[in-house]
Amino acid sequence: MTAVQEPGQDAEALRDLALRSLSAARARTALLTDAVDEPDLVAQHSPLMSPLVWDLAHIGNQEELWLLRAVAGRDAMRPDIDPLYDAFEHPRAERPSLPLLPPAEARRYAAEVRGRVFDLLEGARFGGGDFGAGLTEAGFAFGMVAQHEQQHDETMLITHQLRSGPPVLRAPDPAPADASGVSAEVLVPGGEFTMGTSTEPWALDNERPAHRRNVPSFWLDTTPVTCGRYAAFLADGGYEEPRWWHPEGWRFVREQNLRAPLFWRREGGTWLRRRFGHVEPVRDEEPVVHVSWYEADAFARWAGRRLPTEAEWEKAARHDPATGRARRFPWGDGAPGPRHANLGQRHLRPAPAGSYPEGESPYGVRQLIGDVWEWTASDFLPYPGFVTYPYKEYSEVFFGPEYKVLRGGSFGADEVAVRGTFRNWDYPVRRQIFAGFRTARDAAPGEGS
Repeated sequence: MTAVQEPGQDAEALRDLALRSLSAARARTALLTDAVDEPDLVAQHSPLMSPLVWDLAHIGNQEELWLLRAVAGRDAMRPDIDPLYDAFEHPRAERPSLPLLPPAEARRYAAEVRGRVFDLLEGARFGGGDFGAGLTEAGFAFGMVAQHEQQHDETMLITHQLRSGPPVLRAPDPAPADASGVSAEVLVPGGEFTMGTSTEPWALDNERPAHRRNVPSFWLDTTPVTCGRYAAFLADGGYEEPRWWHPEGWRFVREQNLRAPLFWRREGGTWLRRRFGHVEPVRDEEPVVHVSWYEADAFARWAGRRLPTEAEWEKAARHDPATGRARRFPWGDGAPGPRHANLGQRHLRPAPAGSYPEGESPYGVRQLIGDVWEWTASDFLPYPGFVTYPYKEYSEVFFGPEYKVLRGGSFGADEVAVRGTFRNWDYPVRRQIFAGFRTARDAAPGEGS
């Protein structure tokens, strides 16, 4: 059953959806935290990431703050721990030194919060009003909390990738892809389209409001760039040639002595990579992952192309040229299923390029949702008419040229936190995230007009 909010659902359907979304997130949190022993839970596996036990209690603390305190008006259960789990008060590198709740206590706290939230949910009233009219309108606060937990679940999955030691997570591989009939690129004609949303009930503030954008015609890769294509960039000395790199990117490459994507190494003429405790040959047909924005940009320049803008990405993903309307997802308005996209940790790797023909957009572009987050050329900025809701620390404080936008979601993202309008963002140096990219190029004069 889907865990994606749809416009116009009645109160009982919203209650059921909130219950399923919260339960699915908690089951995944349990999987990620129960898979390791206590020393691994409290350890910091990378200064870029929190200890897993911090994420576990932070999830419960945010749920208490928004659902028990803000929605239900109840007194704080543990006001003493609020500062410990405030992400803005303590950078990730500092969190291991804090007096965090030990694993057993963190689990009890999160479970007690969840029990009280389920009691609240039984009698919750849901209005059908506009976004921002109230935290319970269309179940928004419950959806926000479910999305928050799933986002931290993806963060914890990244921590699992960074940790050393034997494998602890299991999942089947994606099926092979038959990409024989898929063209390398498609032309997306220029013109106006609707970007963002004013109607998606659980969409967050940075996705709003819907507005008209005009983009010139452009060509776009039908699939994300593969490891095989990226390996050709390496073989051509891509990391040794400064002309392909943004100046800051070239400085980053030199300072960090980068030679390949994160977790890749060369051995006996073969590229190997580490994935969740396994070492395996790099698979040419897979979308490349664990590359920074600078690496994606350099590859695109080397290939005589560029990264798509955020607007170009969304037009290719959502615009239906036959009707002129914007779809919720590339394939239509229906929620994602296993035949559409690689989401929700169903697999622990991207599916081969060309997979999921049923998830194709009207322009013939595949894998826009799931597999890898896709770097775009765009800075993270507000849309015209943006209004902060319900707190500025979710989006507003991050707006600016320091962050680049990523779109589409990865194999580690969940359907409740991924949609055609969803916007992710990060520093252009970030490599530990499940990020890849596809490339674009300008259309010639007259093409697509």
